[in-house]
Amino acid sequence: MATTVTWDGLRDLAGFRAQNGCAISLYLDLDPSDTPMPSDADTRVNALIDGIERTDAARRAELTHEQKEGLRNDVTRLREFFEQEFEREGATGFAVFSARLDNVWRTLSLGARVPDVVKVGRSLHLAPLVSLVGRGEGALVVVVGRERGDLYRLRAGRLEELAEQADETPGRHDQGGWSQSRYQRHIEKLVHDHLKDVAELLDREFRRLRGPRVIVVASDEARGEFEDELSHELRKAIIGWTTADAHATPAQLLEVVAPLLEQWRGAQEIEAVERWRAEAGRNGRAASGWGPTLEAASDGRVELLLFQDGAERPAWECPACGRIGTEGGACPLDGTQMEQRNEGLDLAVHQTLAHGGTVCALHERQDLEPVEGIGALLRF
Repeated sequence: MATTVTWDGLRDLAGFRAQNGCAISLYLDLDPSDTPMPSDADTRVNALIDGIERTDAARRAELTHEQKEGLRNDVTRLREFFEQEFEREGATGFAVFSARLDNVWRTLSLGARVPDVVKVGRSLHLAPLVSLVGRGEGALVVVVGRERGDLYRLRAGRLEELAEQADETPGRHDQGGWSQSRYQRHIEKLVHDHLKDVAELLDREFRRLRGPRVIVVASDEARGEFEDELSHELRKAIIGWTTADAHATPAQLLEVVAPLLEQWRGAQEIEAVERWRAEAGRNGRAASGWGPTLEAASDGRVELLLFQDGAERPAWECPACGRIGTEGGACPLDGTQMEQRNEGLDLAVHQTLAHGGTVCALHERQDLEPVEGIGALLRF
């Protein structure tokens, strides 16, 4: 089963900083269109691990003998894992985090693609995981019929069944000696009670899971009456209505609801960009470009970090306090000499997550192009 990537999970990973050795972050793209056979994955894994051993000489020269030995042991552990333990099991992406000297070993089977990349540093490389959060993960999907009510939750790219509400509605052969009108009212009462039960079941799970997004799969006939049974909070949480075959499997249902989830994600992206444009236009609570955005992230002022696909540049980091910026020299807070890092975006992501913010990777909008592909909405 693929791992569910959440903001809390990313913040936990962002909080790690190697104290004794190096941290390795390895990502592997397993999309069947590019990696159809196990041998294809093996070839790319070996190339990625070989890249660790070719870590630039300047960085290796900074390592102690113990750290170099720890890095070699990490490489050996990675090779053994992919040769003996790794199981693909339908995953579309995979990530491994290893830092032997700091007792870290974490594997993530992912339900979406990630780029082939390997990084070695003091912290874990997290930017590839950002796009996996906020894509409808945790959404509830309720399938409503005259006799059935099935409730699913989207987790790691799959629909998992949470509950089932089944009520048998009599057929025409059960009419007996009832008059047609009386029998019809009896049927309508049973259907109404059933839809009310499904609505109550949905409401309980909605509140237990603290208000996730909701998609309803229902016939046009059932929609109106079911909607009447929903609370105000539930109606606001619904991001789409659709229909499906009465006997659709969870996989078939996911195909039906996926476009609605994508439309919702796109709408969230548009809303975030428009908020940023409005704040930036009046010099309000917004940062634009690398310098102001990195400064705001270091200060803990970023509510939402925004970046376009491909946005990247080197940045500088204080090894003592973690402050980041676009220029080297002495850290403005503690005077420690700043160190250059090639992954400025990952540094911004770490600082944002560490201070409780979230991140939005823009896939469609190009509004940040004039400001180097990066910006932020600020708390203050």
